[in-house]
Amino acid sequence: MHPIVVLFRKDFTSFFRSKASMALTFVVPFVLIYLFGQIFGINRSDSGPTGIPLAVVNASDNPAAARMVEALKAESSFRVITEFTNPDKSTRPLTTDDLRPLMEATSPRFRFALVIPADLVRADEIGLRLQILSNPRNEIETQTVNGILQKVIFSNVPELLGQSMQASARRFLGQTGLQTFNQRVAGAVADSFGGDPAEIEREISSGNFALRRLDTADEPAAAGATHAAPDFFSQLVKIDTEQVVGANVKSPAATRIVGGWAMQFLLFALSASATSLFRERDAGLFQRLLASPATRAHILWSKFLYGVCIGLIQLVVLFMAGQILFGIAVIDHLFLLVIVSIFAAASCTAFGMLLAAIAPNAEAASSLATFLILVMSAIGGAWFPISLLPEFIQQFSKLTLVYWAMEGFSSVLWSGHSLVQILPIVGILSLITATVMGVTIWRFNRGRLFD
Repeated sequence: MHPIVVLFRKDFTSFFRSKASMALTFVVPFVLIYLFGQIFGINRSDSGPTGIPLAVVNASDNPAAARMVEALKAESSFRVITEFTNPDKSTRPLTTDDLRPLMEATSPRFRFALVIPADLVRADEIGLRLQILSNPRNEIETQTVNGILQKVIFSNVPELLGQSMQASARRFLGQTGLQTFNQRVAGAVADSFGGDPAEIEREISSGNFALRRLDTADEPAAAGATHAAPDFFSQLVKIDTEQVVGANVKSPAATRIVGGWAMQFLLFALSASATSLFRERDAGLFQRLLASPATRAHILWSKFLYGVCIGLIQLVVLFMAGQILFGIAVIDHLFLLVIVSIFAAASCTAFGMLLAAIAPNAEAASSLATFLILVMSAIGGAWFPISLLPEFIQQFSKLTLVYWAMEGFSSVLWSGHSLVQILPIVGILSLITATVMGVTIWRFNRGRLFD
């Protein structure tokens, strides 16, 4: 057999025997393609974001306002929240006073809220007034929410505007004059287009002037007509917007994303550092160390402390680069940022050491690290909002250390929380570190890494 053929077969045999190479070649691309396919809605009936928490306070007794709330609940993009849970687990309707404290919390239950006021339809003016509150931690998610909210609001505006016009007309014409006016309009419509005049009058009196047709694409329309309804209604609907959190953040776009990229780079760096255990083992360093007073635990914890220090330095350098390049206010929050970075680095170091403990060799550990880091970054929110993923994948986001590290960075840099407020996040990162290190120690003590 020709030597080229032999060498060719040798390479293929080595490739198929290496689980790490197989995983990097086939498994990692497959998983990432699937995740991005879910994000862009390929073969999904509910393409787009799903399950974004949206608080709705409906203080109006207008039936059309209630239908607007029902329309929001029907949107798969939203998970509408209308109730407040008391400490005793009982519930009551949300109020406007509940919204800001809940949105300013360390782990907010929702970051967007719609307030429908009691005087939604006024008798002294034609038009409506709504209020939208936001904690726009992610720009993509914020733009999506605003677009869907406007769509739902404008689809319900015609009826509400009709009621507003009726109320204003009643104020100027009186009830008798308005009734006469409606009867004449109904008669003219029936004569011109057919229909029951009494039924048409009831529709007009309820505020339904058939303006809803302007906002549909079911009928043929002239060029530009599809934009007529939003442009027309936006002049009559006053939407007050309030950014509850992050309004004073310097360089908000960079502040939103720097934590996610910093975590991804940190995971790669610390995982590579942890796999150096294999090189030290193969060089016979462990045997010499164990011949001294050093124990396995000493070797393990020295590696852990080294990883935490390197991780902390890397995170601080990356954040300082963010301040120099993009104006992120790092110095103003440096103390709390260092605290979160310490615990984030500890969890990443524990993750890398666990991979070194369970993998049979350095190549397998490196491949497994690449796979898990990319997946955690994707579903943990480092690349894009987790609301772009299907809800069943979102359930796994809070199981990743990337998610909680980003929550910590956002709480400090975006929300400006205090030490007491970030303690729950620090506690979760500590729990992740302790759990992973517990498994790592158990594995190291029973494994053959040091033999």
